[in-house]
Amino acid sequence: MKLLIVNGPNLNLLGNREPDFYGRNTYKDLVAELTTYASKQGIELDCFQSNHEGELIDCLHNAIGIYDGVIMNPGAYTHYSYALRDAVQGISLPVLEVHISNIHKRESFRHISVTAAACIGQISGLGTQGYFLALDYFVRSSNDKTNLEEESSH
Repeated sequence: MKLLIVNGPNLNLLGNREPDFYGRNTYKDLVAELTTYASKQGIELDCFQSNHEGELIDCLHNAIGIYDGVIMNPGAYTHYSYALRDAVQGISLPVLEVHISNIHKRESFRHISVTAAACIGQISGLGTQGYFLALDYFVRSSNDKTNLEEESSH
């Protein structure tokens, strides 16, 4: 299985930006932990981060035919980027939205996710653990699909 993690604006500032919301580990720490964890699960993992909407959209478009799924934290684009939402809808890959903070316990403008409706689900408020849970979801989904295919061939 090959997965892509796409992180939006300001996630490169993890460890420095509002550590009470986002924790003290750096983005580099997070990527290293996720890569190690994914490898142990048999997942090939690539991570991408950009502060630019168009680069995030291009990254999603380029995922077609390469990845089995995407874990996406759109950052602030969550709340207003219809272009990012359209990109998620257009790639025909399962995308799971992740947020480190609980967007529903923050400022009211953060309560709305325009991208979530294009995703298979959303994990919010569990810190960076949400990324690991998203990886686990894809592993379990793949195992469930494999088991169903094996059962139907008998």
